[in-house]
Amino acid sequence: MRKAIGKKPQIWEKGMKFLSFEHEGQARWGALAGNGRIVDLTERYPGLRAALAAGPLAGLRVEAAEATLDVEAVRLLPVIPDPARILCIGVNYHSHREEMQRAHSAQPTVFLRLADTQVGHGQALLRPRESEQLDYEGEIAVVIGKAGRRIAPENAWDHVAGYAPYCDATIRDWQRHGTAQQWTPGKNFPGTGGFGPWLVTRDEIPDGSDLTLETRLNGQIVQQTSMGLLIFSIPELIAYCSTFTRLEPGDVIATGTPGGVGGKRQPPLWMKPGDILEVEVGGVGTLRHTIEDEVA
Repeated sequence: MRKAIGKKPQIWEKGMKFLSFEHEGQARWGALAGNGRIVDLTERYPGLRAALAAGPLAGLRVEAAEATLDVEAVRLLPVIPDPARILCIGVNYHSHREEMQRAHSAQPTVFLRLADTQVGHGQALLRPRESEQLDYEGEIAVVIGKAGRRIAPENAWDHVAGYAPYCDATIRDWQRHGTAQQWTPGKNFPGTGGFGPWLVTRDEIPDGSDLTLETRLNGQIVQQTSMGLLIFSIPELIAYCSTFTRLEPGDVIATGTPGGVGGKRQPPLWMKPGDILEVEVGGVGTLRHTIEDEVA
């Protein structure tokens, strides 16, 4: 008798989407299949950050048959729930620099966001009781996949794991108290950073691609640009940031927001409970949040 030959298992080796999530009270991570199901990879590495530290995600072999968990059955977490560094870049589009009335700088403006201020796709962004000036800032996040210090711009792409939408929301009156610029208080209220829904790996997006960015509030476009209009490019940002700190796998660089922020509109457009915010990065995905008042 002829021996039956089974079908070869479908293997994904490039262009995968990776995400962190909570299922049955446990923090987990995995890869998203085209059918909307998740391959749970927690048994391989304890988290996405650990997986990045172990090597390039593009070389991770995943069988499609392993995709058994419905994405609708989980609670999405920030793509990297526990990054050692979230490096945010300020006024990195001329349209935003002009509306903020900031002079051009020869170096990037860099500030830090705390990891526990982030929430995942589908979770609420929180307006704190101390302010009604909750402003949107849609951004493109770059996730570091390879460690390095003093990385040369021509080598920077080798340190990129992939991309994700980001919302670096701001409490405007806490960003500026009188004449003082308060980057840390204005950017670090709980639940004001949105990061998700997933990471698209670098191998799916050619280096230097002009990714589009669109922010929508209640369905209306409020910000629209592309990565080609960044003042400081991704290689320049990686080179600059890696000069003063060693970049590690899982670190996040939020590359900056374009013009159109609510605080510079007349009248100002602040986010309020019941609003729906969306940040879409072309070829990557759409991050979505409702707005709620903080109750704690």
